[in-house]
Amino acid sequence: MNRFIAMAVAVPLFVVGMAASMDTPPRVVTISAKRFEFTPNQITLKRGEPVTLRVSAEDRDHGFYQKDLKIDLDLTPDHASEVTITPDKSGRYVVICDHFCGSGHGNMKMVINVE
Repeated sequence: MNRFIAMAVAVPLFVVGMAASMDTPPRVVTISAKRFEFTPNQITLKRGEPVTLRVSAEDRDHGFYQKDLKIDLDLTPDHASEVTITPDKSGRYVVICDHFCGSGHGNMKMVINVE
């Protein structure tokens, strides 16, 4: 009988908790791109936590590419691009601009750390 009462209380609480977590939108991280840098140049994300990266170009077309995290955005100055990811492995991931944007293009990188 006590088990039945415990289950009758625990199951609804679990379901309510699950529903609340499903309704919570992912955290948004805003990143800007301009010749020849991303700002911020480093962010830290939590493994298993969904996050939306909102990336905008300030001056010209840029790219925002990271193969292992499956990020591939084309950036234009007229609007922000978004991608929602849920990193599943800890590590250090380097994002590059994959659209030639001038002489400093090869050094246009940022780091995503996943803990």
